[in-house]
Amino acid sequence: MLLCCCLVLVALVPTTLSVNPGVEARLTGKGLEYGRQVGMVIVQQKLKSIKIPDISGEEKLDHHLGKVKYTLSGIQILNVGLPQSAVNLVQGTGVRLSISNAFISMHGNWRVKYRRVFRDSGSFDLSVNGLTVATTIGIMSDETGRPAVRSLNCGATVGGVNIKFHGGASWLYNLFRKFIEKSLRNALQKQICRLVDEAVADLNPRLKTLNVLAKVDQYAEIEYSMVSPPVVSKSSIDLGLKGEFYNIGKHQEPPFSPAPFSLPLQTSNMLYIGLSAFTANSAAFVYNTAGALSMYITDDMIPQSSPLRLNTKTFGNFIPQIAKRFPGLMMKLLVKTVKTPVITFTPDNVTVQTTTTVTAYAIQPNATLSPLFVLNLDSSVSAKMTVSEMQLAGRVTLNKINLSLVTSYVGDFQVGILSGIFKVVVNFVVIPRVNVELAKGYPLPTIGKMKLVNPQLKVLKDYMLIGTDVQFTN
Repeated sequence: MLLCCCLVLVALVPTTLSVNPGVEARLTGKGLEYGRQVGMVIVQQKLKSIKIPDISGEEKLDHHLGKVKYTLSGIQILNVGLPQSAVNLVQGTGVRLSISNAFISMHGNWRVKYRRVFRDSGSFDLSVNGLTVATTIGIMSDETGRPAVRSLNCGATVGGVNIKFHGGASWLYNLFRKFIEKSLRNALQKQICRLVDEAVADLNPRLKTLNVLAKVDQYAEIEYSMVSPPVVSKSSIDLGLKGEFYNIGKHQEPPFSPAPFSLPLQTSNMLYIGLSAFTANSAAFVYNTAGALSMYITDDMIPQSSPLRLNTKTFGNFIPQIAKRFPGLMMKLLVKTVKTPVITFTPDNVTVQTTTTVTAYAIQPNATLSPLFVLNLDSSVSAKMTVSEMQLAGRVTLNKINLSLVTSYVGDFQVGILSGIFKVVVNFVVIPRVNVELAKGYPLPTIGKMKLVNPQLKVLKDYMLIGTDVQFTN
């Protein structure tokens, strides 16, 4: 009902020790209002399922008139109206839902027996006005660490009950009208809170869809469990998610921890999600640990339009001894990270610093690889991040590279003369392949069929901020 449509990321009680979160989220008053609108539709449908059992009774009118026996049967809900409702945050607890001036219209059949010999029957229309319902939706966690909710203290009162009978003798049913109205009021009041409690409980299967552990690809998954209880204030709900990448099947902690950060006070969107540099760096740690940040580069990967080819002739123009010792051979490069890349967030900029080794080989006619040299390649790239569907994707461009010689198997040479070649290699081979992977994106935290509406992403110091509205579909 309400929370499934609105609270989105809210509802996890911590299942880990309290640490700084890698991801923070804030639900604003605008988000609660959206939840109220969608939630009222669900509550209305639930109240339409009210089942009023047949009501039978015997009432003594007075010592002159005696007793009248009555039965109401086949009672059906025709309409439920919820013209006024509100949601409010209950500090430290959850959400308070209140409904006022609601009305319900019903139709059914009546039958009476009076003084043994007189029987009559007909139909009736019943309208209930001034119905009020209020409940607090408590937030907790189930045994799997996923969200769970329950109604804590529902209360319902029925204002006026007006019944209009059709058929039969009006003098007769007017005798027992007040007893019928009282019985129906009691029956409704017992039913309403039970149905509201059921509606809240019905959220739990949906809330179990929260991607607490979301698979990214063959190497990585990301954990979105809570690291501390939700902080419910008078205007918003703040929560901290772990937001950490792990190797699939092996949850190894990186040699760094998330630093604290706070979301800015903004209210124009329903939901704000802050993704810290820790989350990005934990991804770099995972992929580096998995050995995924290495690749072989061959000449067929260089654009045909490039005059620079990956062979000993091209490299011999810069390092003559290569052409002399290995004439007419194709070459292969092994690019491999030396240490985990470092990702930093500064206002309007994401920078990735990488240190890799480049080992150059000559490919002998029998496919044997003869090492030529090993270089250190320090590079800096800038990343542009985008949000698409429920994925955060990226694209990088090269800022600069610096080369230094580690080992040479062909004698000394000036490394700087190779910078042009390796800029071509990085720009036309390495970066396009990285961008293909980044374009696949990684999953943001989500519940059910949740959709981000007009998300805006801004890079701030040490974290990225996504401001977005939210929409749920069935």
